[in-house]
Amino acid sequence: MATEQAPWGRVGDDGTVFVREAEGERAVGQYPDATPEEALAYYERKFAELAGQVGLLEQRVRGGAPANDVAKAIAHLSETVMTANAVGDLAGLGERLQKLSGSVGELTEKQSAEAKAAVADALAERETLVAEAEALAAQDPAKAQWKQVTTQLDALFARWQAAQKDGPRLPKNESNDLWKRFRAARTIIETQRKAFFTELDGVHKEARNRKQELVEKAEALAPKGTAAIPDYRHLLDEWKLAGRAGKRADDALWERFKAAGDVLYAAKAEVDARENEEFAGNLTLKLELLDEAEKILTETDREKAKSALLGIQRKWDAVGKVPRDSVRPVEDRLRKVETHVRKLDEDHWNKSDPEKVARSEGFAAQLEAKIAKLEVELAEAKAKGDARKVKDAEDAITAQKTWLDALG
Repeated sequence: MATEQAPWGRVGDDGTVFVREAEGERAVGQYPDATPEEALAYYERKFAELAGQVGLLEQRVRGGAPANDVAKAIAHLSETVMTANAVGDLAGLGERLQKLSGSVGELTEKQSAEAKAAVADALAERETLVAEAEALAAQDPAKAQWKQVTTQLDALFARWQAAQKDGPRLPKNESNDLWKRFRAARTIIETQRKAFFTELDGVHKEARNRKQELVEKAEALAPKGTAAIPDYRHLLDEWKLAGRAGKRADDALWERFKAAGDVLYAAKAEVDARENEEFAGNLTLKLELLDEAEKILTETDREKAKSALLGIQRKWDAVGKVPRDSVRPVEDRLRKVETHVRKLDEDHWNKSDPEKVARSEGFAAQLEAKIAKLEVELAEAKAKGDARKVKDAEDAITAQKTWLDALG
């Protein structure tokens, strides 16, 4: 029977498959009930499987796989290759594994440096989280926006958990110290928050009780009608000073308080409507009186103006009330006429006041003397042909005469 030959092995006459190595041939096994070609191919496939495992290890080293894992795989595969029942370049596989062993040292150093850097970064990140938590804890509890603070603290804790889950393993002592600080900050914030809301609950309760009393008082005013509106306004001032009772309680109590006021103001609206209807005729009469009164605005004789205004005022009082929304407009128009008459009176007394007259006459004499002097200076300047002095004198005379006219 002919022996089947191949570059790295052969099949003996008895079906035994041999692999060629540096020391000679080594039997790797038999493949019963098969041709020599099939037997040789079977053991070549086993070599191909080993070569695939070596290739995969080479890829893992290039991809930066954990050096310890790679080293263990190399050691195990090296031992397997040395005694493998396979046909192929087993020595070549051994050399590739040996080369990988040298790469593992470099990979270990690189990964060690990367691991240290990752730990340093993780520690820095934890330190940042601790600092932010401590900054929140250091805030003035009275000024803190607790909803916002709680949200920020929850976000910090979520980041801490994510870093712990996905980040590198940290040195125990440093990790514990950072966690103690973070936990202490959380405890301070929670304690302050609980104290704040406990106090706030007390404040809300006090305000709620006070507002409940105000509501009951407001509701008790309803039978009194419009006469109780001043009392209701006083209660409203107290309401504004009562403080917050919490949104839900505030809204419910305010609805009752406002409803009580609405009853009073509805009664007032009814009264106003009746009065407006009742006083509509009065408004017409007063508008006619205003048309008559406003003619006084062109009167310059104070006695005539005073007499006319007095007659109108008597009629005005006799007419009576006007609709509420018309009170201000008609009163303003009458005030304007009264102001005009009062000014006529004041102007008269200013001109007839002996002291003021004396001062005015003395000042007028001074002005006349000044004008006479300036007219002499003007004549002299014209005689000399001094145009500048002529203009100055004329301007001065004009100014003095203006003052004199004002006194007249």
